[in-house]
Amino acid sequence: MKRTVPMLGLVAASLVAFTACGLGATSETESTTAVRVPELAADQQVSIVFESYNYGLAGAWTDTFDALIAQFRAEHPNIEVTAQKPQGNSPNPTTDTISSIQSQIVAGTPPDVAQLGFSDLDFTIHQLGAKPLDTLVGEAEVQRNFDGAQHPYAPTARTLSDWDGHTYGVPFVLSTPVLYYNASLFEQSGLDPATPPTSWAQVADAGKAIAERTGKGGVYIDCLTKSAKDWCFQSLVRSNGGRVISEDRGKLTYADRPAVEVAEMGQQLVSTGAMPKLDQKQGYEAFTRGEIGMILESSAIQGTFMTGAKGKWDLRSAAMPSFDGRPTIPTNSGAGLHILSNDPVKQRAAWELITFLTSEAAYTKISQGIGYLPLRTGLLDDANGLATWSKANPLLAPNVAQLERMEPWISMPGNSYLQIRDGMMEAVESIVFQGRDPQSTLTAAHEAGARLLP
Repeated sequence: MKRTVPMLGLVAASLVAFTACGLGATSETESTTAVRVPELAADQQVSIVFESYNYGLAGAWTDTFDALIAQFRAEHPNIEVTAQKPQGNSPNPTTDTISSIQSQIVAGTPPDVAQLGFSDLDFTIHQLGAKPLDTLVGEAEVQRNFDGAQHPYAPTARTLSDWDGHTYGVPFVLSTPVLYYNASLFEQSGLDPATPPTSWAQVADAGKAIAERTGKGGVYIDCLTKSAKDWCFQSLVRSNGGRVISEDRGKLTYADRPAVEVAEMGQQLVSTGAMPKLDQKQGYEAFTRGEIGMILESSAIQGTFMTGAKGKWDLRSAAMPSFDGRPTIPTNSGAGLHILSNDPVKQRAAWELITFLTSEAAYTKISQGIGYLPLRTGLLDDANGLATWSKANPLLAPNVAQLERMEPWISMPGNSYLQIRDGMMEAVESIVFQGRDPQSTLTAAHEAGARLLP
C-alpha cells in the first residue's frame, strides 16, 4: 500500500496547468532507474541551493539553521550552500513552500534540496520530481545514514518519506501533539500541577476552573484551526477511534462520528468559556505570555514557550489527553529533506548536506535550539549528546514517549489535496469558534471534498 504522510496551499488551476505543461516530476519509471550518483572528489567545487521554511521563521529557528549551515560549509569547503526561505508573502513561510518550489520549477531554477512537509509527499514525488534516494546513492547508504554513527533513527520515523518501496526523503524535524501547561496558573486555580489532565473531560474541567478563578484562558487547542493544517486534528480523530480518510485513501471519512465528536468537544470548550476565541498565532502568543493555562501544540514552539516563561511562570508538559480512556494515537507534524536536482554532481552534494543535517551533531543543536524531537533518540541518554540537556529540560519526555506509538500524518490524494484538507479544517474551525452545527457542516465539507478526489 502506498503511504503518504502534508502542509501548504495552492490553487487547483495552477496545479492543473503545472501538470499539463509537463513541468513536474520525471515519470516514476524514469526517476527510479537513474544511474547512481558518483562520489565528489575532495577538490570538486559545487554549488547547491537549499530551501527551508525554517529560514523564514524568526528567532531560534533561523539562528539554529544558520549555525548548522555555517558548520557544514566549514566541514565541506568544496560545497557552497545557498540557503533560502520559500518565496512568497505569507506571514507563515510554511504555507509558501509548495507554491514557491512550483514557481521555481516553472522558471527552470528549482532548489537542489528542499525541506518539504510530510503532508506533501505524494505531490512532492509525482509533481515536484523528488528523487528516490535509494536509487541515487544506494539502499545500503540510505540505511547507513538511518543507522547513524552511534544512534539510529527511531523505528517509527524511518519510513515517513517512503512510497512504493522507495525512500524519497529523510525525515528531518517533527513533533507529536504535546499538552504544554502553565503550572503557575494551575496553582492559582487550586489545581495540582503535579497531576495534569489525562483526558479531555479533565481538560474541560481544568480549563473552566482556570478561566473562572484567574480570568485567564483555560485551554487552547491549536489543532482545531485551519492554520494548524490537519496533522494534529488527525491525531485527535484517530485517538477517538476514527480517521479522516479510509486506509486505502479512496474515501473521505471526516464526517463520521469520531471526527464530528472531536469538533463538538472543541465547540463545547468555547461555549463553556474554557477556551478563548483566538486564531493560531494569537493562541500560542497568549500562552507564551502566561495568559492561557494549557495548549496542545507541536514542540516546534517549545523554544518560544521556554523563552516566554523564563523567570515569569512555570512551564511544564504532558502527554496528549485521551478520549474516554481510549489509547491515544499520536501523529507527526514536520518535514523531510528531498533532492530535487537533476544534476548528478549537485545530487551528491545535496545528499552530503542531508546526511549532515540529520547527523547526531545536527540533532543535538536542533533539539537544544528549537525543541524538536531528536529522531536519533539515543542522544537523550548520551553524555556527549543530549543527556545533560534532557535532564535539565524534561519538556521533551512526553513527546519521546509518544514517538514509540506514532502513526504517520496522512495526506489527501491528488492534485487538489490542499483544497480537500483546507475545506475540512475550515469546517472544523467554523464549528469550534463560530458555533456552526458540527454534523451538517462537516458533511457539507465532506461532500465538497469528495468531488475533488482523483
